[in-house]
Amino acid sequence: MKIYPVSTEKSINLIAKRNTLTFMVDEKATKLDIKKIIEGEYSVKVANVRVHRPFSGGKRAFVRLAKEFNAMDLASKLKIL
Repeated sequence: MKIYPVSTEKSINLIAKRNTLTFMVDEKATKLDIKKIIEGEYSVKVANVRVHRPFSGGKRAFVRLAKEFNAMDLASKLKIL
């Protein structure tokens, strides 16, 4: 299943303000699939997953990390920032 981070102005604001990372995910991925992949690959705890399907196509997942994990740290590891 393909999953990769998005680095737009909006996604960077979400990292800073809401401890949330944005990923482009496979069309068939469910919220539970996305949560398991993020927790397994990056060793973090996910608090919430929201999914958006823009008109331009694709599927975006907004992944909020638990309070004990910092999205800025993970974004630095992923070289988003």
